[in-house]
Amino acid sequence: MKNSEIPLYSRVSLNRDFPEYHRPQGDIATFIDTVPAPDDGEDGCILEVFNALGESVDVVTVPQSAIDPLRPDEILTVRSRLEAVR
Repeated sequence: MKNSEIPLYSRVSLNRDFPEYHRPQGDIATFIDTVPAPDDGEDGCILEVFNALGESVDVVTVPQSAIDPLRPDEILTVRSRLEAVR
């Protein structure tokens, strides 16, 4: 994924699990900024995660390759924040 493909403030989905953040694959977040990588590594994306009522619950940084834009053929689902990521 390249930054130019997903505009800032777009909703995105995680394409892999992040157990350290309790964020499973498929979680939806808003792409709010980028972070340059040190030592020629992969740049990061700062994401804000909201609950079902639109309240901010988390801000995480993940590699650019870990997010995908939302697609019209996808359907959103709901899970409890308390569900653990395996």
